[in-house]
Amino acid sequence: MRKFYEQILENNKKWVEDSLAKDPNYFADLAKGQSPPLLWIGCSDSRVPANEIIGAKPGEVFVHRNIANMVVHSDMNMLSVLDYAVNVLKVKHVIVCGHYGCGGVKAAMGNLSVGIIDNWIRHIKDEYRLHDKYLNSIEDETERFNAFVEINAKEQVYNLAKTSIVQSAWKNGQDLMLHGWVYGLNSGFVTDLNVTISSNDELDDVYQLSNL
Repeated sequence: MRKFYEQILENNKKWVEDSLAKDPNYFADLAKGQSPPLLWIGCSDSRVPANEIIGAKPGEVFVHRNIANMVVHSDMNMLSVLDYAVNVLKVKHVIVCGHYGCGGVKAAMGNLSVGIIDNWIRHIKDEYRLHDKYLNSIEDETERFNAFVEINAKEQVYNLAKTSIVQSAWKNGQDLMLHGWVYGLNSGFVTDLNVTISSNDELDDVYQLSNL
């Protein structure tokens, strides 16, 4: 255990040396500030590194991660990240990226208690209820699982659009597009779910806030 800890410290030193060898001003430039064009909302899964997946450098992606890439309206952590990204950093794009094989989505499809996370994945179970007729019609278990991963990512895009933060930005004429993706652990490729929202008009009337 101690050996692993010492190794990651050594890895950091090597990374700094390599970065400075390529660009002596690398860290000095990074320290001046950030203006990323993208907010990434992804899963906490260690196999889904946001920057590496899209070939982005440090400073190019603002990142929020949680179990199953959820956008929960009572989650102050997520809302704070979203507010800072939209209103301070002025990001142009927000991507919700799920991934096939997501343990949180898998747990939500079953009935076993897995601890405090039960309360978190209940939000995912609510989504299953909304789409149960379609999902239950898929006989193959893996295909049903993959379909639910995709549905979950799409639902989180709509949850983003329903927030007062995003709607206020749109009302003020800010350029902001929301997208839904799914990442393939066994391929490395992302799938664009073709759910892109860029204005309040794309939401049902009941969700459109008129007094912002």
